Amino acid sequence: MKRLTLAALIFAAFPVMAQVTVKDPWVRATVSAQKATGAFMQITSDQDARLVEAKSPVAGVVEVHEMIMEKDVMKMRAVKGLDLPAGKSVELKPGGYHVMLMDLKQQMKEGDSVPLTLVVEGKDKKRSTIEVKATVKPLTAAAPAKMDQQHKH
Repeated sequence: MKRLTLAALIFAAFPVMAQVTVKDPWVRATVSAQKATGAFMQITSDQDARLVEAKSPVAGVVEVHEMIMEKDVMKMRAVKGLDLPAGKSVELKPGGYHVMLMDLKQQMKEGDSVPLTLVVEGKDKKRSTIEVKATVKPLTAAAPAKMDQQHKH
């Protein structure tokens, strides 16, 4: 009985990192002079967590954004984080929450792959990173393709 209790105490002393799954990551293509675009995906965490940061080598500035309607005007703004409730899929999509890639270093061409690093913070304030490869979709893309890409960390 003592061994079981000791094992339980040791296990309880170590924080359990949230398992986060990213599905259908994609980036909207750009025209040659365009300096910004969005990245979209579905994120699911098995524990309550928060998306607090995103990074990419293709952009000088990367922020988590939301689009909201304010007095019949669509406005976009950066947010400090995006809640990822346990077991619920959070969709980053055009017209809603998304990752904004600004000060682009190159044109985003259909078919290219864009590396993204997502930073997720658990309830214990510990952070973990998730490396994602997002496929560049056409300028007219409004929804992810059927291709299923999952990353677990």
